[in-house]
Amino acid sequence: MTDTSPALPPLTVTTSLPPAPVSPVVEIDVEIGVDPDVAPPALRAGTDPDDAGLARMIAAFRVLQVRHARVLAHESAAQGLGITDTRFLVHLAASEGQATTPKQAGDVLELSTGAMTSLLDRLERHGHLERRPNPGDRRSILVHLTPSGAAVARAVGAAYASAFSEAVPAAERIGVAAALEDIGAALDRRYRAATAR
Repeated sequence: MTDTSPALPPLTVTTSLPPAPVSPVVEIDVEIGVDPDVAPPALRAGTDPDDAGLARMIAAFRVLQVRHARVLAHESAAQGLGITDTRFLVHLAASEGQATTPKQAGDVLELSTGAMTSLLDRLERHGHLERRPNPGDRRSILVHLTPSGAAVARAVGAAYASAFSEAVPAAERIGVAAALEDIGAALDRRYRAATAR
C-alpha cells in the first residue's frame, strides 16, 4: 500500500527568538485621586468622610512608590550601580559611620548570604566600601563605607532632599516626618505580627 498524502514542507528551525515584549511606560496623572469605580471596595468612599482621605493617602503612596523606584533606578544607573547596591550604600551612609556585618546588611536588604557576598564584592571592586576585621568577633568582618561610597550616597540623597524640600514647606517638615515614621512603624508591626504566626 502506497502513501498518497501530500508531502509536508521541510521543517525550518530558527535559532533566533523574536524580541521580548517590552512593558509600556505608564504615565501617572498628576492629580491624585481614586476613581470610585476602580478603587478596591475597602477604599471606596462611604458614609464616613474619612474614607476619601484614606483612599487618597493610599493612592498617593502607591504613586510615590512608583516614582521613587524610577528615581532610584535612574540615580543608580547614573552612578554605574544596581538598585540594591545603591540602597546598601545609602543604608551605610545613614548609619553615621557605624560599620555593619554582612549578616546585618543581608537582613536589612533581605538578601541571602550568597547574594550579599556578591553585592559586597561588586561594591568593593568599585571602591565604594571595604571589609575590615571585626575587633569584637574574630570570625566576622565589618563593612565600612569609603569616601567614594559616601559620595554616591550623598549624590543619591541630594535628589530626594531636593524633592522633599520642594514639596514640603519648612514649617510642615517635622509633621510630615512624624507621619512617615508612624506609618513605617505601623507597617513594621503588621509585618512582625504576620511573620510571628
